Amino acid sequence: MFTEEWGASSYKGTKKFDQWEVPTANATGFGAAADDYMERGIDLNEQLVKNKPATFFFRMNSDAMVGAGIYQGDVLIVDRSIKASNGKIIVASVNGDLLVRRLQIQIKGISLIAENKRYGNMQIEEFSSSIVWGVVAYAIHSLH
Repeated sequence: MFTEEWGASSYKGTKKFDQWEVPTANATGFGAAADDYMERGIDLNEQLVKNKPATFFFRMNSDAMVGAGIYQGDVLIVDRSIKASNGKIIVASVNGDLLVRRLQIQIKGISLIAENKRYGNMQIEEFSSSIVWGVVAYAIHSLH
């Protein structure tokens, strides 16, 4: 038998929504073309942590590296598996203190360079107790 639907649109669309799904429905009634290619959300651990056992998080506690875009309170992602090389920003253990500086390797020796003129550069002696603890892979800071 013939039945009539009152108050219903003649176009049903490609998706049938029940009442619980209406708040998430596309208001135009047509699905977006990109819906077929939707990805899952971004996993920051997957994006920022390349070697989980060798990765550590630090909070920057000084303004020594503002010239490099690292500010006091920033979260640093430090990877101990990355080889420290000339020009990389590192975490160094100097006389028991952890410092964040730029590594500069020269013929005359190794220097730890601060990116703030208020701080002096440090020349590392050959037989000092200073070691490279890890390489800063990322710095995360708030924009507020």
